Amino acid sequence: MKIDGTRRQDRAIELVLAYYAAFNRGDREAMLALLHDEVVHDLNQGARETGKPAFAAFMQRMDASYREQLRDIVVLASQDGDRAAAEYVVHGQYLRDDEGLPPAHGQPYVLPGGAFFDIRDDRIARVSNYYNLQDWIVQVSR
Repeated sequence: MKIDGTRRQDRAIELVLAYYAAFNRGDREAMLALLHDEVVHDLNQGARETGKPAFAAFMQRMDASYREQLRDIVVLASQDGDRAAAEYVVHGQYLRDDEGLPPAHGQPYVLPGGAFFDIRDDRIARVSNYYNLQDWIVQVSR
């Protein structure tokens, strides 16, 4: 049983790392392929969205305003492979005004972040993202 559990844990870590590798390549189709059809997406300090179409629309909005790369990614997973967590550093550039946020003019930012994942049927079923929004606002307001 331990060997099977270890494999499931390793698969969960591989799944999340593949998700972030696709993110860093800008390959949104590959990201979507790793998501469960009814994926739940908890936006940082925002709403909960459900389903791949909502996730794809969110990514389009993000891609219009931000250019980001995630570095120093560390992923941990439960032994049963049902949950995972990631910590990373976002290196980004604020390209276009995003509603309710400061004006954009290409400001760079570096921000630690993290996410929690539920995994079901070998797909990501929940992504809950967290970062310090106030720190980001200070950085892009300079």
